[in-house]
Amino acid sequence: MTQRFETTAPTRDALDDMANRTFAGKVVRKDLVRKVKVGANVPVFVLEFLLGKYCASSEEMAIQMGLRVVNDILANNYIRDDESQKAQSKVKENGRHSFIDKVKVRLVDSDYWAEGAKFGHRFIHVPSEYVRAYDRLLTGGIWAQVDLKYEFDEETRGKNPFRIEKLNPIQIAAFDLEEYRVARREFNTDEWIDLLLRSMGYEPGPMDRRLKLHLLVRLIPLAERNYNLVELGPRGTGKSYVVQEFSPYSSLLTGPTTVANLFGHMGGRQKGMVQIWDVVAFDEVADLEKMPKEVVTTMKTFCESGTFQRGPEAASGDASIAMFGNTNQPVDVMVRTGHLFEPMPAVIRDDMAFIDRMHFYLPGWEVPKMRTDMFTDHYGFVVDYLAEALRDLRKHNFTETAERYFSYGSHLNARDRKAVNKTVSGLMKILHPHGEASREDVAELLNLALEGRRRVKEQLKKMGSFEYHQVAFSRIDRETGEEHVVGVPEQAARQVVSPDPLAPGGLYASGVAADGAVGLYRVEVSTAAGSGRLRLAGGVAGAMKESVTRAFSHLAATKGEMGVAKEASALDFHLEVVDLTGNRADAEIGVAFYVACLSALRRAPVAAGTLILGDLSVQGNIKPVRSLAEPLQVAMDNGCRRALIPLENKRSYLEVSGEAAEQVDPIFYGDPRTAALKALGVP
Repeated sequence: MTQRFETTAPTRDALDDMANRTFAGKVVRKDLVRKVKVGANVPVFVLEFLLGKYCASSEEMAIQMGLRVVNDILANNYIRDDESQKAQSKVKENGRHSFIDKVKVRLVDSDYWAEGAKFGHRFIHVPSEYVRAYDRLLTGGIWAQVDLKYEFDEETRGKNPFRIEKLNPIQIAAFDLEEYRVARREFNTDEWIDLLLRSMGYEPGPMDRRLKLHLLVRLIPLAERNYNLVELGPRGTGKSYVVQEFSPYSSLLTGPTTVANLFGHMGGRQKGMVQIWDVVAFDEVADLEKMPKEVVTTMKTFCESGTFQRGPEAASGDASIAMFGNTNQPVDVMVRTGHLFEPMPAVIRDDMAFIDRMHFYLPGWEVPKMRTDMFTDHYGFVVDYLAEALRDLRKHNFTETAERYFSYGSHLNARDRKAVNKTVSGLMKILHPHGEASREDVAELLNLALEGRRRVKEQLKKMGSFEYHQVAFSRIDRETGEEHVVGVPEQAARQVVSPDPLAPGGLYASGVAADGAVGLYRVEVSTAAGSGRLRLAGGVAGAMKESVTRAFSHLAATKGEMGVAKEASALDFHLEVVDLTGNRADAEIGVAFYVACLSALRRAPVAAGTLILGDLSVQGNIKPVRSLAEPLQVAMDNGCRRALIPLENKRSYLEVSGEAAEQVDPIFYGDPRTAALKALGVP
C-alpha cells in the first residue's frame, strides 16, 4: 500500500528564496528527505536524486504529488532486504522489471558477472560497456537504476537467466562548474556557509561559527585530492555521515581490509579502492586492530605521496583517507593522562610516522550529539549536485592561497606546511570556489588549518619524540610582519604545572629515558610515623625505582649533615610519582626525590614552577641528564619557569632552544645539598 505524506510546509526564509532562485531545480527541502528516509533505508543521495527529480517545486501541491511518485518508485522499485526472492520472481513473471539497487561486478574467468545487493543474485549478465564506463562497479559497486530482463536459455537449462538491459548510475548527468562559481557570487560568506550546512541536513541557526567550520571540514576529503583527515570523538555525532550518505564517490569501510583491496592486485589486474574512489574512509578505527601491518606500511607511503608499489611498477591514486573513531573518555582526561590518538588501534597508534601523515585532526568532542532539533526543514542542495561540485573542484588547486597573504613561523616544517596548505585549499573550494576571498577570510581558514595540524603535532610530541617538539605554529602577515600564534583549545585549558607552590614534599621532575623518551612527573612524598622506611606506590619501577633507592640511601647517610636526623629516623616515607604526559618514560629522578624528602621533613614547599633534573649515586655524586634540550622544552610547554640543572649539563645548555632559554631560568648545582637549598629557597 502506498504511504501518504501529509506535511505542513515550513516557513521559507530569505535564504530559501535565494537558493531556489539561484539554483533552481538543484535544491530540495530537507524535511522531505527525512520523511521519506523513515520508510526507505536507502542512501541520502539516492533519495535526493528522486526528490530533486520529482519534487523540485516551491508549490506545496506539486511537492505532495512528487512525494507520492517518489514513494511509489521506492515501493515498487526498491527492494527490501527480505524481498529478494519476490523481486526475482517479478522479473521472471513479467519478463523484465526496473529496480533501484547497488550493483557490483566481478570478473570470473573471462566473464563479467553483476551482483545486486538487494536483488540477491550473484550471476547477472552485464554488458561489458557498463564495466568499462563505470570502474567503480568493480570495487565496492554503485547505486543505479537497473532494468533487468529474464531470458531462458535452453543450452544452460535456465541457469543464470537474469540480464541487465540498462544501467543508469544515480548521479547528476552533467555539471557546469563555471555556472556553480558564478552563482556562488550571489551569496555572502555567511549565507553560503548556512546553505552548505542545510545541504548537509543541519540547521545552522543555533550553531556558533567554530562548530559550523568543523562540520564543513568533514567535506574537505571530497574536494581535495590525497587529503588525510582523522576525527575522534563521542558516539552519535555523525562522524561518518558525509562519507556514507553524502556522495556516491566515497566508500566507508567498517573493519580490517587487505593490501589487495586497497591498492589492487599485483600486476595491476584489478585496481584498488584508492584508485577508484575519491574518499576511502575507515569507520570505528578501533576495530582495525587485526589489520595486517603491511596495509599500514603501504598506506603510510600513499598518505605521503599518493603513490604506492604493487609488483614491479609504481602506481598512484587520488583518494583521500579519512579515519573515524570513538573516544571513551572526556577530552580533559585524555589530555591529562595520555594523548588524543589513544582510541586508535596499536597498529596505527604506535606508528608515529603514519600519524605524522595526518593533515588535520578534527576535534569530534566539540561536535554535539545529533538531536532532532539540529536538523533543518529548509532548502539545501541536492547532495548529489553538491557532491559533483566538490568532485569537479578536486581537479583544481588552491594550495597557494594562504601564502599570498601570510608566511609561516619557524616551527612549521615542510610536511606541516603541506598539510596546512591542503586544508586551506580544501576549505577554499568549499567556501570560495570562485577563488575570491579577502585577507580576513583567508586568515580565518588558515587559523583553523594551523590548529588542526598542530593538534597532530602536539600528540606526537607527547608520545615522547623530541623530533616533534616544535609546535608553536604561527602565521606572519606579509604586509605588517605581525606574527599570530595559533593554539589548540584543549591544550591551553590544561594546567599541568601549577602556577602556585605545591604542598611540602611535592615538586616537578623530568628526565630522559634510555630510549630517548622524555618524562614529566609530579613527585609527591608524604611522611607518617614509622622507623625510616621507604614505601613506593605502584608505577615506580625499573630505572626510576633504582634511582629513588640510591637517593634514599644517600639521604639516610647524610641526614645528620642536613639537620633532619631525628625526623628521618622516626618517620616512614611514602612516594608517588604522577606521569603528567603519559609517556611512561622510565627516567631517573634521584635528585628530585632527594629534594622532595627534605621538603617534606622541613615542611618547606619548593618554589612554584620549579623543575628538577638529574640523578645521583649512593655516595652523592651527581649524574647529568642524557640530554638537556628535550626536558627543558617539555617543561616550558607545560608551565615550568625555573629549572635546577646539574652543573655537568652546563656545556650542553647551548643546545636549548632560544624560546626555552628565555622562558625557563636555569639554576645550576653541583651536589644534592646545593640543589635542595636552592629549590627550597634557603640562602
